[in-house]
Amino acid sequence: MCGIAGIFNLDREPVSAVALRRMTDSLAHRGPDGEGHYAVGNLGLGHRRLAILDLSPAGHQPMMTADSRFVITYNGEVYNFQELRGQLEALGHAFHSRTDTEVVLRAFVQWGPACVEKFNGMFAFAIWDSRERRLFLARDRYGIKPLYYTMQGHTFLFASEIKAFVASGHYRTRLDPEALLEYFTFQNFFTDRTLFKDARTFPAGHWATISADQPELHLQQYWDFDFQEPERPASPAEYEEELDRLFRQAVRRQLVSDVDVGSYLSGGMDSGSITAIAAREIPFLKSFTCGFDLRSASGLELTFDERQTAEYMSYLFKTEHYEMVLKSGDMERCLPAVVKHLEEPRVGQSYPNYYAAKLASKFVKVVLSGTGGDELFGGYPWRYYRAVVNDNFEDYVDKYYGFWQRLIVNQEIRQVFAPIWPDVKHVWTRDIFHNVFKKHEHNLRTPADYVNHSLYFEAKTFLHGLLIVEDKLSMAHSLEGRVPFLDNDLVEFTTHLPVSLKLGNLGEVAKMNENDVDKNRKFFDQTRDGKLILRKVMERYIPASVSGGVKQGFSAPDASWFKGDSIEYVKATLLTPRSPLYEWLDYAAVSRLIQEHLHGVRNRRLLIWSLLNVDRWLRVFIGG
Repeated sequence: MCGIAGIFNLDREPVSAVALRRMTDSLAHRGPDGEGHYAVGNLGLGHRRLAILDLSPAGHQPMMTADSRFVITYNGEVYNFQELRGQLEALGHAFHSRTDTEVVLRAFVQWGPACVEKFNGMFAFAIWDSRERRLFLARDRYGIKPLYYTMQGHTFLFASEIKAFVASGHYRTRLDPEALLEYFTFQNFFTDRTLFKDARTFPAGHWATISADQPELHLQQYWDFDFQEPERPASPAEYEEELDRLFRQAVRRQLVSDVDVGSYLSGGMDSGSITAIAAREIPFLKSFTCGFDLRSASGLELTFDERQTAEYMSYLFKTEHYEMVLKSGDMERCLPAVVKHLEEPRVGQSYPNYYAAKLASKFVKVVLSGTGGDELFGGYPWRYYRAVVNDNFEDYVDKYYGFWQRLIVNQEIRQVFAPIWPDVKHVWTRDIFHNVFKKHEHNLRTPADYVNHSLYFEAKTFLHGLLIVEDKLSMAHSLEGRVPFLDNDLVEFTTHLPVSLKLGNLGEVAKMNENDVDKNRKFFDQTRDGKLILRKVMERYIPASVSGGVKQGFSAPDASWFKGDSIEYVKATLLTPRSPLYEWLDYAAVSRLIQEHLHGVRNRRLLIWSLLNVDRWLRVFIGG
């Protein structure tokens, strides 16, 4: 796990070694164990190392082949590297380290771009071919490891984080107004845009090449999610046994490390299941929980603290358990650091992740996370059911698009964006939403087909946002996060499971009309439906009260805090025309939406969190 950066001057001007070092210095938190630079002619590669495998100097990067033709800067873990190493040794390759980095480099030498299809893990890397004068970049299937790029004149930059572009001196920060509209619609980015103008997200499941002779980045997709019903389904018992085997295999694979590995233990099924398996392999595994002070919470938020359940599971699994309690003022204290490290606000209220990683980093360098379990197994049934009753694909898109306008709906957007409306009025966020499905044919016949489309959509968007949050906020503390649910074999299996093994109420919902679905909203929000086969299998490892529990997200009780303990902070930050937000958004329109929350008219906690984020983002990166 590391930080990578690079400069490629396509006009063949020599690279500045000083600029390259500034880029890697900005990523020091991602790799405090070492740094390295390769600058020859018009190409520079930089690296910051967080040593996890082979802690010796043999793992130093950038790493090159013996003939100096190929040079790599690499971030990630390829968990099947030992198997691939055996194959490569049989083909005549000799190795000088015990790292997966060298395996990735040699795999590229042997198989070229097709090597990425063989990797089971998380990665973002660049390889320079000094003979062909061509740069190759790749990112893992799911987007677990971040990678960004920008073209500034004749200079191509890439890095694990956008702040490296700023540090290079080649890039000037400006806000992208179209991205701002996209974010305040979805609380996420469904395109490759970021809030930083001209700074793009390298897409997951892609590789690319660029050279002075072909100066445009040539992107090639090598993998995509494929949720579909099996043509010849097996029996439920057979599926359960295979899931059990693949899940245990996935967790064990991701325990490979030369440093201590721990696990988050939230009190829910996903992290609990991972911890249960990992604790069988690592005696007295260290586990970590963040809870919340609920004395000023109300309603459903009174259930948000899961420490008691986590402590019970720690007792059962015999883990060495650590926990911390977050209070309302903790959000205010950490927000500047969260915004600086996250760089682009994403889904949910991410600051609890920051504190969880901070806690874990005091004891381990690697931590296992349950991210991905919901998106693969149908953990949000209330979302899919709202789009099952429809007339055709376009009707489905309309309904699902309406649900995913998480912050500001279409009817409000023009008023909110009044100061810059001429610059963004051409942006149709429904088209952005629709384009997520562009690789899929839309011959949908059954409710299960629509659910699989929804699962595809959320894996491409919501899951990707969660993974960026997971990476950035763990690496803020020099901590490597691993996600066993995103093991290649496990993903291939789960994407071809019958929907009936994930959702139990699909048949009932399919008989409803649209009004019936809306009337049953509370039932769908609180049902123990979803992830049925995972619940069944995990009964073997975790308490039934956990495997059969109601879905609970990792969220603070901010709906209560924003109109209670933190109300003065919200008012002082957002209810003032002096906020840099109001160069871009209309003060009166935004104030009305905030007041709806403060007066209990409507829960606008996600919007308030997002406004606080963007306000701070403007102050940190634009100087507002």
